[in-house]
Amino acid sequence: MKQYVKLAVVFCLAFTLSSCTAPLDDYQATSPKLDIQQYFSGKLIAWGMVQDYTSKVTRRFCVELEGEWQGDDGLLKEVFYFDDGEITYRDWQLKKLMQGQYLGSAADVVGEATGQQNGFAFQWQYDLLVPIDGDEIQLSLDDWMYQIDEYRVFNRTKMKKFGVTVAELTLFFDKQLPVKSCQEAI
Repeated sequence: MKQYVKLAVVFCLAFTLSSCTAPLDDYQATSPKLDIQQYFSGKLIAWGMVQDYTSKVTRRFCVELEGEWQGDDGLLKEVFYFDDGEITYRDWQLKKLMQGQYLGSAADVVGEATGQQNGFAFQWQYDLLVPIDGDEIQLSLDDWMYQIDEYRVFNRTKMKKFGVTVAELTLFFDKQLPVKSCQEAI
């Protein structure tokens, strides 16, 4: 019986700690202000990695992005080049609402993504269908972007299942000209 109690306490502690994040309002007075429409316009490149729940790096990748906006409606095309040779595509349909709020959709996103910008930070939350071993697993993503300067944005994402972090994603975006391609980077 003691083992079950210990297991329940460990699970509750892990669940509680995995749900802790700083509120977006903490970044209101920070700069430079991250303008999603401005930053994700034109071509840019990103490098990233996926870490499992033990922090082991399981995948590395490069992403070529191209964004265009017509008023408050945006299209962000992404091409992912993984270190194992896999290439995947995602096209985000984006919509700017009022006061730094955004909505987004993509083929592998369940429902709509919701986002909010404040200062140099942007929080993006959505459910994503992730292919794993021939199945599609639905994971909840809590995606945080932080603008470092006019060219660079860091991105940290927690991927959760049943409220427990199962993987983390780290990305580094760069749009300093001339923009490289993933083919040159790999």
